[in-house]
Amino acid sequence: MDHVRTPSASRRAVLGAGALIAAAPTAGRAADPTAEAEAKRIVERFQTFGDKASGGPGDIASGEWLEGELKALGYATARQGFDVPAYDGTAELTSGSTRTQVIPQAILTPTPPAGVTGPIYLAGAGKGPGIALVVLPHARWSTMVGQVERRVAATFSAGASAAVIVTTGPTAEACALNTPVGRRLFDRPVVVLAPKDAEPFLQAAGRGEMATLSIPGRSFRRPAFNVTARLDRGAARTLVLSTPRSGWFGCAGERGTGLAAWLLLAQWASRAGLPVNLALVATSGHEYEYAGGERFIAELAPKPKDTALWVHLGANVAARDWHERGPVLAPLPSADPQRFLLASPPLVAAAKAAFAGQPGLEQPYAADPAQVAGELASILKGGYDPLVGIFGSHRFHHTRADDLRCVSPALIPPVTEAMAKLIMAALKT
Repeated sequence: MDHVRTPSASRRAVLGAGALIAAAPTAGRAADPTAEAEAKRIVERFQTFGDKASGGPGDIASGEWLEGELKALGYATARQGFDVPAYDGTAELTSGSTRTQVIPQAILTPTPPAGVTGPIYLAGAGKGPGIALVVLPHARWSTMVGQVERRVAATFSAGASAAVIVTTGPTAEACALNTPVGRRLFDRPVVVLAPKDAEPFLQAAGRGEMATLSIPGRSFRRPAFNVTARLDRGAARTLVLSTPRSGWFGCAGERGTGLAAWLLLAQWASRAGLPVNLALVATSGHEYEYAGGERFIAELAPKPKDTALWVHLGANVAARDWHERGPVLAPLPSADPQRFLLASPPLVAAAKAAFAGQPGLEQPYAADPAQVAGELASILKGGYDPLVGIFGSHRFHHTRADDLRCVSPALIPPVTEAMAKLIMAALKT
């Protein structure tokens, strides 16, 4: 993140601003320095496991670590296994003397050993065999399903041999895209190209030059598991605390902040004397359209009638915000406001009071199918009410640059404290 090329001014509207990341300022102090230190310990430990792709070494190691943390708090832990897609190898796009790494789109369709070679052209401006550049409009991209899928499908319907997606967004980084767990969306190769690397290929497309896309890897499936935990108190109903654990890369802001808030809540709930049983889950399979969360709901979650409240901590629970200064992004000690707090309608007022003053979360919304995203959609569809959840996409969401520079531990305890306050209010209703 320290030295990232800036696209030329003529292409910036298409590619998004490039970035030279300034040194991070000291994060603001949390009200509870002990909680801040614990949040820092958790996010830094999570980051040591590296990439968190479902079923990969980092995902497995983080799950094993969480089991130990929860057992130490008195929870009975178990694993819920399932299998997920995976691929090995890297992908490369070349045109003339320009060569760059790209992100293979799961579920992988590899190229022949020599790659796919043909004219490179902008989707919509050309058709027929060749490599189509699908330049997305500016957004915080996270999934292939929906708009991106339709754009790529249209490109293949027009005859393209392969598709290269440019994820135009708030940084110049490539955004990996989620996909269904059980089906390959396309029978031709698809990759993601970073906006910061797209300029030479856009120029090549304008000149009608040739390009080669090489994806020599292989697609396969591998085991993954959810970490589940229970603390039974003989109560009639159960409080569920859930969070995703997996992600395409290091996921410090996307996953680490939510995982830290979840573990802090697990610590609090284990000693708070709440009049409920506790059921916790840290899911894998998130990148595959929330496969682990769906599996937990279907097989192990308490029934809706036996659930006092479901609290879900999704993406961007407390990632930091950034100042834009032309081509420079400077990290701030405040939270990225592109995070959303949803609650069952009777809890919205209590949520607003609990989260007052926290950017983004200070404006809660009533949970309904038109507004939920991620695992929250599955929870709501499963009939769980009341529920509370946080989700969002911080600036470096789904990029390799989502590391500890995207995190300020001081931002995490305020979320935990507010959620604990909201939980207690909900359990009294």
